[in-house]
Amino acid sequence: MAGGEGTRLRPMTANQPKPLLPVANRPLMEHVLRLLKRHGFDETVVTVQFLASLVRTYFGDGDELGMHLSYATEQTPLGTAGSVANAADALQDDAFLVISGDALTDIDLGALVRAHREAGALVTACLTRVPDPVDFGIVIQDDTGRIERFLEKPTWGQVFSDTVNTGIYVMEPEVFRYVERGRPVDWSGEVFPALLAEGAPLFGHVAEGYWEDVGSLDSYRRANADVLHRRVDVEIDGFEVAPSVWIGEGAEVDEDAVLEGPLVIGAYAKVEAGASIRPGTVLGDNVVVMGGAVVERAVVHDNVFVGPQVSLRGCVIGKNTDVMRASRIE
Repeated sequence: MAGGEGTRLRPMTANQPKPLLPVANRPLMEHVLRLLKRHGFDETVVTVQFLASLVRTYFGDGDELGMHLSYATEQTPLGTAGSVANAADALQDDAFLVISGDALTDIDLGALVRAHREAGALVTACLTRVPDPVDFGIVIQDDTGRIERFLEKPTWGQVFSDTVNTGIYVMEPEVFRYVERGRPVDWSGEVFPALLAEGAPLFGHVAEGYWEDVGSLDSYRRANADVLHRRVDVEIDGFEVAPSVWIGEGAEVDEDAVLEGPLVIGAYAKVEAGASIRPGTVLGDNVVVMGGAVVERAVVHDNVFVGPQVSLRGCVIGKNTDVMRASRIE
């Protein structure tokens, strides 16, 4: 699912779809596709709507990732269930997996599929435990794993579980009987309550592993930091030239620059003598950091020029930006 606008991440998502937002210099959706490939999924239907052409242009037919991608385009937003139903013609032959293109995770998708088949479920929702569940849909199950109740984005007074819905599902094609085509429909708000009311086999699988819903600036910074600190099992582009220091192809880093990992420097970036790149930093492709500049715990997107004596700490700098003022930006 790659149709979201990512309004809470603007202005970064004003001109690019959220699934193309880079985490450690790779689009979120690329991390997701690589996870799918790792677990044996190589036929993928991508649902697109907002700036759909950019997603199609970047990933194409998936050949570079060793996958086959096709696309289902929404003319207007159809919601979480409506967007999947828009691709239903390609999903009729067998059980299928639904996953968001804008979350960062290393959850074992194979274990999720096995749990679905063993339970004989119509739908199996992938669940995880979080310390603060109020921003998510929380779920309660019986002793067999069957889901008894959903509650979307509760207040603290309504919290009855720390087990939340990741938005990753395994479904049987029969589920489309519960989704009206051509209008916005939501899984948790409409379809799942209908399934529960009918007593349909709706199960939950509590997964181990990392999962971050990258929906805000704070979660975006956290996702980048978690990749650098290896809290999530994803691939990092570049060569690891020292412990937790990755440098991309064609990058020029002066021997008198200071590098303190974990950090990533993108392809064809340039770090001058006297610059200091400190822990928790991601520099995108073609970034230039001049002497005397300090970058720490920052995510700097592609084609950014960081002038001399500029100090960037704990911030996100959008692409194609010149940062010239000799001041601290946090």
